[in-house]
Amino acid sequence: MSLPTVIFLDRATIPTHIELPHLPFEHQWVEYDFTSPEQVVERLKDAHVAITNKVVLDQQVLSQLPDLKLIAVSATGFNNVDVEFCREHKIAVTNVQGYSTRSVPEHVIAMTYALKRNLFGYHQDIAKGEWQRNKQFCFFSHPITDVAGSTLGIVGSGALGQATATLAKAIGMQVIFAERKGAQPCRDGFVPFEQVLKMSDVLTLHCPLNEQTHNLIGKQELAMMKPSAILINAGRGGLVDETALVAALRQGVIAGAGVDVFTQEPADINNPLLDAMDLPNLLLTPHVAWGSDSSIQSLVDILMDNVTAFIEGREQNRVV
Repeated sequence: MSLPTVIFLDRATIPTHIELPHLPFEHQWVEYDFTSPEQVVERLKDAHVAITNKVVLDQQVLSQLPDLKLIAVSATGFNNVDVEFCREHKIAVTNVQGYSTRSVPEHVIAMTYALKRNLFGYHQDIAKGEWQRNKQFCFFSHPITDVAGSTLGIVGSGALGQATATLAKAIGMQVIFAERKGAQPCRDGFVPFEQVLKMSDVLTLHCPLNEQTHNLIGKQELAMMKPSAILINAGRGGLVDETALVAALRQGVIAGAGVDVFTQEPADINNPLLDAMDLPNLLLTPHVAWGSDSSIQSLVDILMDNVTAFIEGREQNRVV
């Protein structure tokens, strides 16, 4: 390979205050904050290495890039890359794992406290003047429930699920892991999926999104949960039927929900969750659970090391 050209297609997915480590080999570096689908082929026509977070690199695009040798995905998920085409045409693909095992669990626990103690609801009430009208030193317009002693059900037993379990246990929660939906018999240490729905005071999702898990939590599953339970999704947007979730919150089927991921991102005006932002028991964040400064710095360190390893002929974090 001649002097490698490395092109980052969506550098703006990394905050500007996070520095990218310097690649320890001679190369040409080009970065773009954003890249539209129409710009991908033109921008990658001379690239040997493409770095992407969410820019789609499908067969139609990749078939026009004969010099491309490596796609370095700056995330764990790589569903935006046609890995089968890459395998057939000897294009290496790498991803980044394990960088958010502190950030995501902290976000889940933060949402748990906010919802169990109804912090958002009380904030809204003060803004509406309820405290002033109440004329007492305090007022109780929403239930306040303890986190310690409550049961956390976790769907997904990978690194993030395990890290969330560790943090939850440290603050006094009881932790149970859900077996895959419909799986028989249960593995050691797992509880049947439907039973976890019924037992959990807090249910948190950390499983991958695929055909089996799409709309894993819908109207039927929400109805199995306790009326006092809360649901937290910091996994993937398609795991939850968003319309059913909003209906469950409005009807009191469950007590609250924290959502960091959406079926379409950014969420548009057609997303039912955005129409429900008046609810005091719904907490929304824009896919930032993973994004503490330390987490993002770890991500870019691994990302750039993946590129270096490939150039040096080493396999590291290879998907293909």
